[in-house]
This record gives sequence, structure tokens and C-alpha cells, in this order.
Amino acid sequence: MVELRVNGALHQLDIDPRMPLLWALREHVGITGTKYGCGTGQCGACTVHLNGAAVRSCSLSVGGVAGQQITTIEGLLQGPNGKIGEAVQQAWQDLDVVQCGFCQPGQIMQASALLAGNPHPDKAAIDAGMSGNLCRCATYARVREAIKQAAERLA
Repeated sequence: MVELRVNGALHQLDIDPRMPLLWALREHVGITGTKYGCGTGQCGACTVHLNGAAVRSCSLSVGGVAGQQITTIEGLLQGPNGKIGEAVQQAWQDLDVVQCGFCQPGQIMQASALLAGNPHPDKAAIDAGMSGNLCRCATYARVREAIKQAAERLA
């Protein structure tokens, strides 16, 4: 049995502790906002928060994160970074960041963690903080502007 704390709820799962967190979230917890992209932790589509830090859920085993606080896009607004997540999501809507939308849950989770650690990032800090999140539609300029807008809204 593996015990996962996801979005404030406790889940007791009878799964292999070596299973990637991504698959446990999607297949066993039933939370599908976290996306499968590359499976190697390089694209960021599967980004979730682990104790508030942005991590790649495809690269973490459930046994390694058991008992820790996991926040997915579905729980972002209720988590410890809820106010930040709300500002980020509103900026995403205001600036029409999304094209296909596939990578956006990971982008939003990464951006929220970035702002939690650096509430006033400059362009270089945003680019560095978001560099591991790939977007096939190339919405990077709008992502950067949305993060700036969210930071201004939070100031």
C-alpha cells in the first residue's frame, strides 16, 4: 500500500511503489489534468507541486513521494499557493495564452511555483524558471507576459 496526499485528500493505493507518480495520479486517483508528455521529465507537461515545489511527476516514484503533499492543477487554487495560482490562471485567460492547451497545466504549475519563490521575476528569471516547460505551439512570449501580469496583480 502506498499513501498519497493529493490536493488535501489522502489516497491509500495498492500499487507498486516504483510506479511513476504521473500514472498513479491519472490511473488510480483519477486526476487527469496532469499530462503525459515525454516520460523523461524534460517537457514539463506533468508538472505538479510536491510540498510546494514544482516537480516532474513522470520522473518520481510514488514510493518516493508517499506521505508528502502533492498538488495538481485541479487543487492549485485550494493549495498553499492558491492566491498565486488564481492570479496566474486569470493572467492566462486575460492574455489568451492557450493555443492547443496540452502543456498548459504544467506551465501554470511551474509559473505558480516560480512566483511563490520569486514574486517579482524579471524576464531572465522567468525564462530561466520556465525553461524546462516546452510548448509545441510556441506560446512562450504570452507565457512570459502572463507571468509578469500575475506578478503585478499579486504585488
